[in-house]
Amino acid sequence: MAAPLLVVDAANVVGSVPDGWWRDRAGATSRLRDGLTGIRTAGLPDLPPPVDVVLVVEGKARDIAETPGVRLERAAGSGDDAIVAVVAAEAPARRVVVVTADRGLRERVTALGAEVRGPTSVPRR
Repeated sequence: MAAPLLVVDAANVVGSVPDGWWRDRAGATSRLRDGLTGIRTAGLPDLPPPVDVVLVVEGKARDIAETPGVRLERAAGSGDDAIVAVVAAEAPARRVVVVTADRGLRERVTALGAEVRGPTSVPRR
């Protein structure tokens, strides 16, 4: 069976904490990416390893560097549409968990068979 897939809505997760991220979106997204690197081998509660991790980036954060353990999906337009495309390509053939607080996106991905968790479910650096 394929490893579960964790799809993280970078803009939504970064924006969920008012820590000054708006002054440096790329830096805040890079810190989030770095916080996700251990999930591949450690998993999350109720999501045992190995876990494939995809971070969907958009806008000014689109150009952050790759890092081992986290695949970047660089949205050409809407980050939400890119997330839906990733989920549509993977679910229901494998377990897909999307991390977002966006209500509209939650509805779109659960209709495709994905599970949803809130932004606090993933580590941030």
